Amino acid sequence: MSQPMIILYDVPSNIPQPWAPNIWRVRLILNFKRLPYRTTWVDFPDIEETLRGIGAPPTSVRNDGRPVFSLPVIVDPIRSPQAPIVLSNASHIAEYLEVTYPARQVFPEGSRALQALFVHYIQEIFAKPLLPIMVPLSHQRLPERSQTHFLSGTTPSYLSVPPEREQAWSAVQEQFDFLANILDKNSGTDGDGVVSMGHELTYADFAIVSVLIWIEKVAPHDGWVRIRQWNGGRWGKLWERCKSCMDVF
Repeated sequence: MSQPMIILYDVPSNIPQPWAPNIWRVRLILNFKRLPYRTTWVDFPDIEETLRGIGAPPTSVRNDGRPVFSLPVIVDPIRSPQAPIVLSNASHIAEYLEVTYPARQVFPEGSRALQALFVHYIQEIFAKPLLPIMVPLSHQRLPERSQTHFLSGTTPSYLSVPPEREQAWSAVQEQFDFLANILDKNSGTDGDGVVSMGHELTYADFAIVSVLIWIEKVAPHDGWVRIRQWNGGRWGKLWERCKSCMDVF
């Protein structure tokens, strides 16, 4: 009998590697913990029907009360093949994986609250200036059927690449500079100057690296080439520390 494997749901792309940052946060943990898993690819128009079909919980609720279904989602049959665990929301999944499979910790003791706050900052503040640049480029990397899903006659404004690209990248660099100055406090006797918490990789690092992967996959020449040189090469070094966790199964 084959070994039960966790199923990670992700969106397909017209480039060789996946890029969605929230889903990469989960994939990095699965790889870091060396858990057996495989990826199931779901086009955007099929997400709600697919997730309803497997019993995945919605991730939010619209103003009119209708549930919203989004990725990542995992199905974990390892502990209970007859009644597998189905979870949505990257941070909920991360905490579940840590509790269920504690080997190779990503939440060192006493760090869960601070890491949750840090990941919220990465999502809501640090990555925000990237959206005008990266969302249109990400849309272009989707299969045609998924691209059409977001269009209704005219192209929405959020899918238009901003005309003043250098100004947009300057706003991004401000956030990277701020975070680099904070993380520099973990250097010398207090850390290796690369990871967020001393010397070992944690969920906080995967939150940052998932954004770096997004940029590297979707904007390799316009984005990643410049970012990997910022702040004394800090972001390239963090990428290298996490490279062994970037497999796609």
